[in-house]
Amino acid sequence: MSSATPSNPSYERIRRLNAIGIALSAQNDQNQLLEMILGSARELTQADAGTLYMIEPDGESLRFVMVQNDKLNIHLGGSGAPVGDNFPLIPLHLEDGRPNERMIVAWSVLNKTTARIADAYHEEGFDFSGTRAFDEKTGYRSKSFLTVPLRNHEGEVIAALQLLNKLDSQGEPTEFDDSDQDIAESLASQAAIALTNRRLIDELRTLFDSFTQVIASAIDSKSAHTGAHCRRVPDATLMLAEAASGASFPGIEDFYMSEEDMYELKTAAWLHDCGKVVTPHHVMEKSTKLETIVDRIDWVTDRFEILRRDLEIERLKEELAAVRQGKELSPERLSYYQQADQQLADDLAFLQGANTGGEFMADELIARVEALGQTGWTDLKGDYHPLLNDDEVMNLSIRKGTLNAEERKIMEGHMVHTLNMLEQLPFPRHLQRVPEYAGGHHERMDGKGYPRGLTREQMSVPARIMGIADVFEALTAHERPYKKPMPLSLALTIMGRMVEDNHLDPDLYAAFVYKKVYLDYAKKHLREEQIDEVDVDNLPGLRLASVSQV
Repeated sequence: MSSATPSNPSYERIRRLNAIGIALSAQNDQNQLLEMILGSARELTQADAGTLYMIEPDGESLRFVMVQNDKLNIHLGGSGAPVGDNFPLIPLHLEDGRPNERMIVAWSVLNKTTARIADAYHEEGFDFSGTRAFDEKTGYRSKSFLTVPLRNHEGEVIAALQLLNKLDSQGEPTEFDDSDQDIAESLASQAAIALTNRRLIDELRTLFDSFTQVIASAIDSKSAHTGAHCRRVPDATLMLAEAASGASFPGIEDFYMSEEDMYELKTAAWLHDCGKVVTPHHVMEKSTKLETIVDRIDWVTDRFEILRRDLEIERLKEELAAVRQGKELSPERLSYYQQADQQLADDLAFLQGANTGGEFMADELIARVEALGQTGWTDLKGDYHPLLNDDEVMNLSIRKGTLNAEERKIMEGHMVHTLNMLEQLPFPRHLQRVPEYAGGHHERMDGKGYPRGLTREQMSVPARIMGIADVFEALTAHERPYKKPMPLSLALTIMGRMVEDNHLDPDLYAAFVYKKVYLDYAKKHLREEQIDEVDVDNLPGLRLASVSQV
């Protein structure tokens, strides 16, 4: 049996059609897909020119998305110049509501039927006045037309393909025949499937992206004090990833992220705090150390008022006793009362300041809180009342931020919830690392982080990138109630110390600094007064990186 491949033209057209169909199904870029559809249709039918139209979202008009004409050297859309406003929309209905069936492409779409015209200049069923005007202006001669609607799986027309001037072997315009129509309709069917699939994929991705961003916005809205954290971390994450990818930094020389990899990391960044949906509101909203339903610093203030009032009563009693004896209160006693009152005012101001939290509380300040907790007063019944109870002393002694150990444990539990939530989702293959990336931004390089206690070697580079981004956003955020907006120089210094403490990755910190990712982020998200000069040469932590200068 002969294995020779047939060489007749019909077979070659079918073979080429099949090859085009395979290529269409594999094309991911919308513009290239459209260009492939029009170019392939012209190739299979020997058409000199062609136009591809898309139905507008409202379903009431056609938009030119691609125009090609070899003789006039016109290539608009796709890899060519943009179509822009060169061609107006084609309405499918007239102003009075009647179908616009005088225009061939509108008629084809409305009737879901192919239209074939041998010679536009001898056709009375359609209005070709626009075509004639174009020909007169350009010197072109529009003759044969083949217009094919593209229908999706639901039978709806989503686009239209219009081919112009089939060329014969001498390069002269001739009419399209039945075989041209068959091949064009077959290609249109495959193209409609490819376009529909591409549209469905794009719409699903848009829906998924919107859903992840809605979750992030809900988390941000849950607490006014974390502001736009869930929306800013993705920016910082992608900025650092783009700076480090392919940059050949020592320590991360082989790190590279494709466009799909970046999308996966972006998704993880949007979802990195999704577990906070179950974090109690009073913990997320704890803006001061003594805050519960109310800020208990007001109760402490009332106690100081009692102490100051008792002091004043004591002074007045002593003055009255002196007057009755025809004397005045001695300067020493007056000075004592003044100093005692000033000390109470100073102690109250100290506690009010301690209540706001901060980045670090020194041992001597904690000792002062504990000492004040040992003071108090006795009421009229003889009962003793401490100035601060044990719970207040414990909360006012919080070294960093406003959360005590129990509350911090609850807050840190959001990472467990994040992992549990994300690991239950059936992510497609290109998003399967989202849980790992999102769940690793509170891990430390020395394995002392949470929730899994992973070391640097156990973490991927993208997960370590998210750790840098999360810390930087938290340090520079201007909505945090327990601290003033932090300048860049201080934020980078603190991050450098965290590198020295084996918290953050030294090589990624170096990339963050030397590639000036911090400055790009600052220009977009920070207040002007936060953007100060950074003395890079004296930043801590950089000496631990595999590179000292880039």
